[in-house]
Amino acid sequence: MQLVSVICLCHNHKAFVKEALQSVLQQTYTNIQLIIVDDASTDGSQKVITEFVSQHPGIQYISLSENVGSCKALNIALASANGDFIIDLAADDVLLPERIKKGLDTLEKCGEDYGLQFSDAIIINAEGRQLGLHSDKFPHESIPHGDIYKDLIERYFICSPTMMFRKALIQELNGYDEELSYEDFDLWIRSSRKWKYCYSSEALIKRRVVPGSLSHKQFSLRSNHQYSTYLICKKIMCLNRADEEKQALNRRIKYEIRMNIRLLNWQLVWLYFKLFQENNKMQYD
Repeated sequence: MQLVSVICLCHNHKAFVKEALQSVLQQTYTNIQLIIVDDASTDGSQKVITEFVSQHPGIQYISLSENVGSCKALNIALASANGDFIIDLAADDVLLPERIKKGLDTLEKCGEDYGLQFSDAIIINAEGRQLGLHSDKFPHESIPHGDIYKDLIERYFICSPTMMFRKALIQELNGYDEELSYEDFDLWIRSSRKWKYCYSSEALIKRRVVPGSLSHKQFSLRSNHQYSTYLICKKIMCLNRADEEKQALNRRIKYEIRMNIRLLNWQLVWLYFKLFQENNKMQYD
């Protein structure tokens, strides 16, 4: 059986972290390495984790003394990950019991050139009540499969917590980019340049929507997190190899300009205008 490393990242998730950890232990697939990293929580999460780990001594626990952000915290945990496959589990989300088994089955069926598997998700609120499905907004038939680099430039359609990927994929990227405030879009762009992606239409996780979370802050007024998206768009321009990819980036830039006008991020609007001009000068064979 191949080893799967699940990295559970916690930052002020006291109310949810125990359920997240239990969902890993309740998997039908058993060859799992569970690593918990607490990014200097201030709400008492450490106490909940410590009590849980004392009852399950095989779990690895990394408690950070200062808040370093998700990308650096994940890199710290990756250094201890021995699995052939990685799951990045936020401490407010929940794995359904067959998540790992079905993800491995899908990747094995698709072949070794497929590096990342993702799925539909059940959307829940802070109390655990179901609000709907990710596929309510992104229907199954609209989700691309295989070489999806250009698709990822143009639009968001992956539910981030549903990702499971080969360790080789993240190793080739030299881990997460610690200059960024969030990890998923950058991972998709850099890895999909080489690796194919496969999609499972079955919901395999519960994604919790909580006010004040990083995903909410990302789209708040004058959010600093939007600068990370700009840095990723600059990477895209360097990674592109064809005119259709250049045009996809143009469409992304136009979207980001509209977004940042709404968020009153005027400096970013100006940077995107300059990036748009620079992108249009790019030439491809």
